[in-house]
Amino acid sequence: MSTVELRHTIIEKLSQIEDASFLRAIKTIVESKANEDVYKLSDFQKKRIKESREQVKLGQTISNDALQKEIREWLGTR
Repeated sequence: MSTVELRHTIIEKLSQIEDASFLRAIKTIVESKANEDVYKLSDFQKKRIKESREQVKLGQTISNDALQKEIREWLGTR
Protein backbone atom coordinates (compact mmCIF):
# COMPACT_ATOMS: atom_id res chain seq x y z
CA MET A 1 0.00 0.00 0.00
CA SER A 2 1.42 3.37 -1.00
CA THR A 3 1.71 6.29 1.37
CA VAL A 4 -1.19 8.07 -0.34
CA GLU A 5 -3.42 4.98 -0.12
CA LEU A 6 -2.48 4.45 3.50
CA ARG A 7 -3.26 8.08 4.32
CA HIS A 8 -6.70 7.83 2.68
CA THR A 9 -7.45 4.57 4.53
CA ILE A 10 -6.52 6.14 7.87
CA ILE A 11 -8.60 9.24 7.18
CA GLU A 12 -11.59 7.07 6.26
CA LYS A 13 -11.25 4.98 9.44
CA LEU A 14 -10.73 8.05 11.65
CA SER A 15 -13.90 9.64 10.32
CA GLN A 16 -15.85 6.70 11.79
CA ILE A 17 -14.37 6.94 15.32
CA GLU A 18 -16.46 8.70 17.99
CA ASP A 19 -14.13 8.18 20.99
CA ALA A 20 -12.90 11.71 21.85
CA SER A 21 -10.03 10.57 24.09
CA PHE A 22 -8.74 8.23 21.39
CA LEU A 23 -8.98 10.98 18.78
CA ARG A 24 -7.09 13.38 21.09
CA ALA A 25 -4.34 10.76 21.46
CA ILE A 26 -4.13 10.36 17.68
CA LYS A 27 -4.05 14.16 17.31
CA THR A 28 -1.08 14.33 19.71
CA ILE A 29 0.79 11.67 17.74
CA VAL A 30 0.07 13.35 14.40
CA GLU A 31 1.06 16.79 15.68
CA SER A 32 4.33 15.48 17.09
CA LYS A 33 5.21 13.98 13.72
CA ALA A 34 4.09 17.08 11.81
CA ASN A 35 6.19 19.38 14.04
CA GLU A 36 9.58 17.81 13.55
CA ASP A 37 11.26 21.16 12.97
CA VAL A 38 14.39 21.77 14.96
CA TYR A 39 13.74 24.14 17.83
CA LYS A 40 16.08 27.12 17.71
CA LEU A 41 17.28 28.53 21.01
CA SER A 42 17.90 32.25 21.41
CA ASP A 43 21.27 33.48 22.65
CA PHE A 44 19.61 34.29 25.98
CA GLN A 45 18.25 30.74 26.30
CA LYS A 46 21.65 29.26 25.44
CA LYS A 47 23.29 31.47 28.08
CA ARG A 48 20.75 30.44 30.74
CA ILE A 49 21.25 26.75 29.93
CA LYS A 50 25.02 27.15 30.21
CA GLU A 51 24.64 28.91 33.56
CA SER A 52 22.28 26.20 34.80
CA ARG A 53 24.69 23.44 33.85
CA GLU A 54 27.45 25.22 35.76
CA GLN A 55 25.20 25.47 38.82
CA VAL A 56 24.54 21.73 38.65
CA LYS A 57 28.28 21.01 38.38
CA LEU A 58 28.90 23.17 41.45
CA GLY A 59 26.14 21.45 43.41
CA GLN A 60 24.05 24.60 43.54
CA THR A 61 20.76 22.73 43.37
CA ILE A 62 17.74 22.20 45.60
CA SER A 63 15.45 19.20 45.78
CA ASN A 64 11.85 19.55 44.74
CA ASP A 65 10.72 18.71 48.28
CA ALA A 66 12.92 21.43 49.78
CA LEU A 67 11.71 23.93 47.20
CA GLN A 68 8.07 23.08 47.89
CA LYS A 69 8.71 23.55 51.62
CA GLU A 70 10.28 26.97 50.97
CA ILE A 71 7.32 27.98 48.84
CA ARG A 72 4.81 26.87 51.49
CA GLU A 73 6.73 28.81 54.15
CA TRP A 74 6.92 31.88 51.94
CA LEU A 75 3.22 31.73 51.12
CA GLY A 76 2.43 31.27 54.80
CA THR A 77 4.08 34.57 55.65
CA ARG A 78 1.96 36.59 53.22
